Amino acid sequence: MATDKFSTYSLLLDRTAKRVKQYAQYCFNSENFGVTVDQWTVMKTLGQQADLSQRELAAICDKDQPTLTRIVDILVGKGLVERVVHPSDRRSFILYLTGEGKQKVKELSEKVVGIRMQAWENLDEADFEHLKRILNTIYDNLALNNE
Repeated sequence: MATDKFSTYSLLLDRTAKRVKQYAQYCFNSENFGVTVDQWTVMKTLGQQADLSQRELAAICDKDQPTLTRIVDILVGKGLVERVVHPSDRRSFILYLTGEGKQKVKELSEKVVGIRMQAWENLDEADFEHLKRILNTIYDNLALNNE
């Protein structure tokens, strides 16, 4: 493959990732979900995995520490997430969904799946498998030394 074809992949990946997030946020706003896409990602992760520290959650959600802290602060303010002092490290917190947070995740899960599925319209399982293989290969090719 010619080198110039490789030079466009970053643009295509960035453009597509940005469009996916913009579309989702547009839907979240028009349907008055009351949370942003980033807040949803944090809440959904907390709903799937228990006893996560902020550091662990930041890594899973692929957010830097200050960004995650801002998101968590907002979710705590909305009464959707709570911080509990870590039992063995009083300098850190374990994060949990509140009852209201669990209800919000339950309420929005199916709607978010519908929004995400819009991206797959006119594509089939084979397309998905090819894309997944290619994206995982690119991701692995760019592994950092600390991973």
